[in-house]
Amino acid sequence: MLELCRKPLKMCFGGGGNDDGLLWHTDLKPHASGNYSIAVVQANSSLEDQAQVFTSPSATFVGVYDGHGGPEASRFITNHLFSFLRKFTTEEGGLSEEVIKKAFEATEDEFLRVVRESWIARPQIASVGSCCLLGAISKGVLYVANLGDSRAVLGRKALEGEVNCGAGAVVAERLSTDHNVGVENVRKEVEALHPDDPHIVVCTRGVWRIKGIIQVSRSIGDVYLKKPEFDTNPLFQQFVCPLYLRRPVMTAEPSILARKLKADDLFLIFASDGLWEHLTDEAAVEIISRSPRIGIAKRLARAALEEVAKKREMRYGDLRKTDKGLRRHFHDDITVIVLYLDHSKESQNGRSRRKGVYDCINTPIDIFSVSSDEADL
Repeated sequence: MLELCRKPLKMCFGGGGNDDGLLWHTDLKPHASGNYSIAVVQANSSLEDQAQVFTSPSATFVGVYDGHGGPEASRFITNHLFSFLRKFTTEEGGLSEEVIKKAFEATEDEFLRVVRESWIARPQIASVGSCCLLGAISKGVLYVANLGDSRAVLGRKALEGEVNCGAGAVVAERLSTDHNVGVENVRKEVEALHPDDPHIVVCTRGVWRIKGIIQVSRSIGDVYLKKPEFDTNPLFQQFVCPLYLRRPVMTAEPSILARKLKADDLFLIFASDGLWEHLTDEAAVEIISRSPRIGIAKRLARAALEEVAKKREMRYGDLRKTDKGLRRHFHDDITVIVLYLDHSKESQNGRSRRKGVYDCINTPIDIFSVSSDEADL
């Protein structure tokens, strides 16, 4: 059974944010093929981002869940997705794209069951959802599955003769697909699925949104945008303006990439949209490639916050004094996990891979989560 961290958020980390009371991080921990670092910055009144890392001698799993409309869906994924992955991996005799699809489908179905059972007492839960980004490394194969606009980016050595790359350069390669209608091809994909609805995607206040409500086209949850019976129920209409849907306008079908890891693959970044709103793929990869490993996730989060301050023409010191809730006016929750890939026998921090794996068995999962006195689904 997976061991979950139920302590207050900052206690789930080996280190704390000394200069920002809403930033927590772990400097560096071992996984089966290297080291990893985590950082999270809270902006919402209740942290809507959740994330987890599970390591074993043979595999590493990473999850980043960017909630919206509330934290319930992202917390639910934290407590269920990895369990379904383990179940189906055991049943199928190994990890595969089909196993990942089944785990996503089971998580969505189970959340729908919870919504059906509780929505009359808590109608708001039918409008809660979460993006879901999964990374998995098993038997030398990397799998990346995604719903929404959290993102996985690979930092790798430039190939010989690669355009605009000097000797020893590190390049950014995006591994996930953004399901955000702000991207033109995603917008066209949604419009093509709803040819009889000219208002399926509309631009409100300079931002493209499905039905003027949500930017992402795929998620876990957001049940009222997937099940028309919720949208038309008079009880639910007291909380949400009815849309009179003809059919679901969102799905929970993930985009999945599988690729063999190569010797030139150096590190992976898994992060919620809160980071990518302020850092490009290339900027994030450059920061990692020229920085020490210790505290690298915190360094990326800090770089994003400094960009926020610059855009708002304010000092970073003033931004970090802004309390949660009010902080959301400046940026979203930010979650970032950096996973180093060490292909040699000895990892760069001087610890052997065998010893690192042993340590990971003793601390099988890292989750930054809400305090234990807040309700879990």
